[in-house]
Amino acid sequence: MRVDVQNLSFAYTQKLILNNLSFTLNHGEFLTLLGKNGTGKSTLIKCLLKIVKIPDNTIFFDDIDINSLKKFEHVGYVPQKVEFSYEFPINVSEILSCAYQRRKDDYYTKIINALNINPFYRDNINNLSGGQFQRVTIARALLNRPQLLILDEPTVGVDNENIQSLLQVLSDLKKHSVTILLSTHDADFAKELSDRYLELDEVGDYRIYR
Repeated sequence: MRVDVQNLSFAYTQKLILNNLSFTLNHGEFLTLLGKNGTGKSTLIKCLLKIVKIPDNTIFFDDIDINSLKKFEHVGYVPQKVEFSYEFPINVSEILSCAYQRRKDDYYTKIINALNINPFYRDNINNLSGGQFQRVTIARALLNRPQLLILDEPTVGVDNENIQSLLQVLSDLKKHSVTILLSTHDADFAKELSDRYLELDEVGDYRIYR
């Protein structure tokens, strides 16, 4: 999937967050989004997903204005923090089965194994650590084979061993021409996978580099 952003500006209560931002994320490209807290990384992601309102003719998926799309198909999203009712009695298996719209197959098993979810596959979500729950969130985003994958700080609470597992999953997705946008504070994370970097600053400006 190709993403085009054209002259996008966004402000919260008169504070400019994004200032006339333009870039193209080509099909199969890996773009790392950098910036300190408050520079607009999560805001840009919210714009891309229509979580906040944006003007027409500013963001396009495969040349289609996203404001004309009733729903996003083939888009996977891993948020920085998942809002979930932990009072609801559900286990990992049930969460992932609901996310997968077909019978369990080799692809399903591959995702579970790649993210090392088997040790807690039958556990209630109330018993998961933050890192374990993050891995479940990543698996859920991957199960329906996204053409565009957006990850907002996906390594929060994840230990180094499982970060390496995540990098391997992302590498495999890139080989299959999935378009990836990943937000992180760490310029070294995924540096072997990143084709370009988009860095935001505190005054709403940006720079793009390789």
